[in-house]
Amino acid sequence: MKNSRTTIQHRQTQLLKTLRQRRSASVSDLAELLEVSPITIRRDLDYLEEQKLVTRYFGGAQAVGSVTEDDEVAYLSTTTQHLDCKQAVARRAAELLQDGDTVFINSSATALLIYPYITKNVMVITNNGRSLLVNRPVNVELLLTGGEVSGNKQSLVGEFAVQMLSGITATKCVLGVSGISVEGGITSRVIQETAINRTMLQRCSGEKIVVADHTKIGLEHNFFTGNLADVTRLITDSNADPSKLDDIRRAGVIVDVVETI
Repeated sequence: MKNSRTTIQHRQTQLLKTLRQRRSASVSDLAELLEVSPITIRRDLDYLEEQKLVTRYFGGAQAVGSVTEDDEVAYLSTTTQHLDCKQAVARRAAELLQDGDTVFINSSATALLIYPYITKNVMVITNNGRSLLVNRPVNVELLLTGGEVSGNKQSLVGEFAVQMLSGITATKCVLGVSGISVEGGITSRVIQETAINRTMLQRCSGEKIVVADHTKIGLEHNFFTGNLADVTRLITDSNADPSKLDDIRRAGVIVDVVETI
C-alpha cells in the first residue's frame, strides 16, 4: 500500500531534522535510522533539494544552512589571515601545473586559492566542498571526492572519500598543511583529514607540493600526515624563518620562497 501524504511529510520532516542536527549524513545511515529503503531516502532528498532545503552530494546530503555562523567566522578568519602570503604561495603552485595534469588539491584555505591562477588545462580532484563556490576558470575540470561533510571548511572526509582517491593516480598533488618541520614532518590539526592527505600523497605519481605560509613553517601539530621524504617541494613566503627553511632543504625538499602579491 502506498504511503499517505501525511506519512511522507512526517518522514521528510524527520529526515531534515536529522540532517540539521548532524550537518550531513549518508543515504545508507538515513535509511537505517528511518527504517525505509535507500531508494525512498533518495526520493525524499530529491524533493527536499527541489525545495532548497538540502544540498546533495554523492552518497549523502547536507542541510542548507547547517554550517553555523561561528563556523563561518572561524573559516573566514583562517582564510583571510596573511591573505597576501597565501595568494602568492597559491600563484606559484599554479605556475607548476602543466596541460593534461590531474591534480589532487586538499581542503586547506591556501590550496583553495590556487584556482584563479591556473592557466593550463587540468583536472582537479579535491575533497574541498568550497571549490564549488570559487571562481574557477573554464580550463579547470573539477571532480569532488564525495564523502562526509566535515567542519567549517566543508571538507569531504571519511572512508568513501579515501576509497575514491585510492582508485585514482594524480600527476601532481597540492597540499596545504597545519605544520611542516624536520622533526615532525607534515602534520594536521584535524584527524579526519590526515587519511585524505596521506592517500593523496600515496596516489600521486609526480610532484608533491606543500603550500604553507610562513606561520606554518617549523610547527608540529597532533596528527601526523607524512615525512618530509614524502614531499617534493615546499612553497612558502619570504617571511618564513630562513634557518628552518634551510633545515627542510637539507632533508631533500625543494623550497620555493615567494614575495607577497
